[in-house]
Amino acid sequence: MESGKLPFPAMNVILKAAAESTRLRLLMLISEAELTVSDLTAILRQSQPRLSRHLRLLTEAGLVQRHREGSWAFFGLGERGSAADIARALIARLDPGDPVIARDRERLAAVRAARAAAAQNYFRRHAAEWDRIRKLHVADIAVEEAIRAALGTQPIRSLLDLGTGTGRMLELFGADIERGLGLDLSLDMLALARARLDRAGLKNCSVRHTDIYDLALPRDSFDAVIIHQVLHFLDDSARAIREAARVLRPGGRLLIVDFAPHDLEFLRDEHAHRRLGFAAETVTLWLEAAGLHLVRQENLAPGPEGKIAVSLWLAADSRIAIAAPTNREVA
Repeated sequence: MESGKLPFPAMNVILKAAAESTRLRLLMLISEAELTVSDLTAILRQSQPRLSRHLRLLTEAGLVQRHREGSWAFFGLGERGSAADIARALIARLDPGDPVIARDRERLAAVRAARAAAAQNYFRRHAAEWDRIRKLHVADIAVEEAIRAALGTQPIRSLLDLGTGTGRMLELFGADIERGLGLDLSLDMLALARARLDRAGLKNCSVRHTDIYDLALPRDSFDAVIIHQVLHFLDDSARAIREAARVLRPGGRLLIVDFAPHDLEFLRDEHAHRRLGFAAETVTLWLEAAGLHLVRQENLAPGPEGKIAVSLWLAADSRIAIAAPTNREVA
């Protein structure tokens, strides 16, 4: 059988799964972002059991992938394979101006806006104590040493810190770079970051208010990009990674630091965490889809009082190969 070709029974299953109005609407919505059943219930105004049955059929056909995280399950389009290609082809043929699709997308925008507002309210309440909250879950010294080690092999002229928070990453590298830029959606965080940079005397670093999904920056702008403890707050991590890859110069490097998978559900309710960590393979797939190749992946075990491990992914722009073997290690 030719590569990418499907036998008749498999193709029949895929087309049957997609050939129903609610399931086709689900495919369109899931193509926009990974969503939970609760999200989809709010958008489609149908019962949770009904939507769960539809999602099961789509998952069994390979059109949709299901990711369990604690008590939540996220649904997204399949990453690879013929079924995933068919799903994307079907979605591409849909008319975005169709009234049903337009209404669903409006409701999706409302759901996402509500989540973003909840996260912003959290940041506003906790901006002044953000570094202290991080220390409850992350061994800062060990993580920063690992970040230094990962990026320390090559000079960095320009550094972009996405979701800069209080500006700690700019402070960490500020003396070693020509230009540093931190971006964040929280005005309260940016105020703290500016104060930190002023105290450190880092006139070569600045911060700016912008959306991580839509960077007002030209392509090929930075030697290195850092996304430090940000992805678990986001609705669409893969999209943020693609945007980060867009602004990397040829041969530039992207460093992602975030939690490994864990089961601390209270972080969702009390600290606005959208995701309970990430499997190494998940982030690696997102990096590859963004045109980057993995250089290093490392897991840092928590200390005696900690409960969450931290993972690091270092990837490079594939337009210029970096002569470094992929290094997978657990510290």
